[in-house]
Amino acid sequence: MNSLQEVWSKRFNHYMNEVQKYMRFVFTGHIALVLVFVIGAVGYQYSEWLNVVENSFPAEWIVAIAVGFILALSRPVTLLREPDQVYLLPLESQMPAYFSKALRWTFWSQIALASIIYIVAIPLLKVVTELSSGQIWLVLAVIIVLKYLNVHIEFNYRYANRGASLIIDRITRGLLSILTVQSALTMGYAYVVIFIILLFVYNRALAKRVKVQTIPYEHLVKVEQNRMMGFYRFANYFTDVPHLHGSIRRRGWLNFIYSIVPYSQKSAQSYLVYRTFIRTDDHFYLWVRLTAISGLIAIFVNIPLVTWVVAAALAFATTIQLKYALLSSGDFRMDRLYPVDGSQRKNAVRKVLRLFMVIQAIVVMLCSIGQPLFFVTGILVIAVSELTFQMTKDPSSEY
Repeated sequence: MNSLQEVWSKRFNHYMNEVQKYMRFVFTGHIALVLVFVIGAVGYQYSEWLNVVENSFPAEWIVAIAVGFILALSRPVTLLREPDQVYLLPLESQMPAYFSKALRWTFWSQIALASIIYIVAIPLLKVVTELSSGQIWLVLAVIIVLKYLNVHIEFNYRYANRGASLIIDRITRGLLSILTVQSALTMGYAYVVIFIILLFVYNRALAKRVKVQTIPYEHLVKVEQNRMMGFYRFANYFTDVPHLHGSIRRRGWLNFIYSIVPYSQKSAQSYLVYRTFIRTDDHFYLWVRLTAISGLIAIFVNIPLVTWVVAAALAFATTIQLKYALLSSGDFRMDRLYPVDGSQRKNAVRKVLRLFMVIQAIVVMLCSIGQPLFFVTGILVIAVSELTFQMTKDPSSEY
């Protein structure tokens, strides 16, 4: 490599290709359809609610808390790797230029979420506040400045303190960001200037400490590894990520479920699949998250058709992913040493999925109990799950 500029360019291109490779599995046809229905339904209910919202509604504080919380979460994207702790030492004098590019990308990749939350809240602000259009867009400019400061402060704090007591730094920045946005929304511009100056001074103090310290490669590499692992875990809910190995937890509080499996040789696969599903984080939390999302949509979107479409789509996504995960495991299992019929595992997976999809159906049905024909939601979840299991192709497995 001729310079760290080239190092950053190559790593950034690889990172973007990696993100695009997995994101195309996330935003598939059925997920896009669900998003269209959800966004349309939420937008419709939001517009209807704006017609009846009271002027005393604390919109300024709610918007400030939501945006301020997002602003405080400014984890740096450095794209550093473990070998850099050795191989980049001779180029340490050039690292400020590398980190400058990293912070620039961190800012532009994270400002979108805070901006979207604020833009969505603009119709509410126009209804319950006296802010003019110019003042509303001025607040967006304040948010952009706050994000820039938060990104640099978090990086400098991690650099200077090796990430120690980061929660205190985030709480401090979060409170100052919330107060700054709230002051801007209530036209307290003097306070806005004071709070921004405090953040600026805090950043300058940290930057001075950074100049006299060595680069905390170990901490920054760990941060980057955790960030990418979070992305891979998210992508793993939609497609198989080969190099991702989920953690295992005992979950003793669910041991009672094993009691429904008869104690017999023919039930060995059922017992094994139950334990695999309950103790594997990737499998268990996939079911929990999709069930929770379906339930929340049923609670907050009071449109039966949207609830049915979302519940059916998420039932399909839950079943097909869990079926693939439980039938295509490449790990060695003791049952492979014995002449066990391959159909036994498929039947065991079907039993496990039927039980937990019935639970999902009950949860979503109870969440939609205030809607007309709420029982249709539960029927759809069970029917879609059963059809998905029967009609989708079995993944290849070794028996």
